[in-house]
Amino acid sequence: MSQPLRVERHANGVAVLTLNDPDRRNAMSDDMTAAWKATIAELRADAGLRCAVVTGAGTAFTSGGNLSWLADTNAVAVPPLRDRMLEFYRTWLAIRDLEVPTIAAVNGHAIGAGLALALACDLRYAAADAKLAVPFTALGLHPGMATTWLLPEVAGLPLARELLFTGRVLTGVEAERHGLVNGAVAREQVLAEALATAERIAAQAPIATRLTKVALANGGHRDMESALRWESLAQPVTMASRDMVEGLTAQREKRRPEFTGE
Repeated sequence: MSQPLRVERHANGVAVLTLNDPDRRNAMSDDMTAAWKATIAELRADAGLRCAVVTGAGTAFTSGGNLSWLADTNAVAVPPLRDRMLEFYRTWLAIRDLEVPTIAAVNGHAIGAGLALALACDLRYAAADAKLAVPFTALGLHPGMATTWLLPEVAGLPLARELLFTGRVLTGVEAERHGLVNGAVAREQVLAEALATAERIAAQAPIATRLTKVALANGGHRDMESALRWESLAQPVTMASRDMVEGLTAQREKRRPEFTGE
């Protein structure tokens, strides 16, 4: 039996996580969820990690929650369901806890919780013909996995309302036009596009990149004064690093810097 989650580590500090259950359109099964939890914990502890890319095997990114499991929940009391759903949400959304930038390579359909996973990443590149949707209400469900927060954060409240109220499906091209994804390309180019961006991120100074991700987390600072206070501490941290010396030296010598994260 194949592993529900494939992990590929590149020498430049980029990790590629592939949801690997194409026969079920990479639905978020219990086995896949457990593998995801363990993998994210490992990546969180990896000081050499510089960027993480998430994609799907086959023709889908992920179809979201396992609908066959959802059909069995009607007779379960609310409190245990709440506990189970919170654990599910927090496990998959733990990708936001990584200190490095994350990229969703949406190679195919991203539906429901599957789209929420893509929204939880910092950047998104989608297949031009991929279908992106959050059809929770069409299934009699309230949205889950922080979709009511992630979707407005990424695309704005007007589009979030439309997609959540109507279940409207966007193609990758439409999603790019609305700012839901950073780029839409041919299906066979999606992973390459995401990896090219990941490589550019991995080439930057790791300390500065990680601190910048913190600064932009959860919608960024609440006001300019908060930003100034953060930057007046974070920028001196990078000024004291060897990487800043390397960056300035490389600029002076007109060469590519070789950052070490020190």
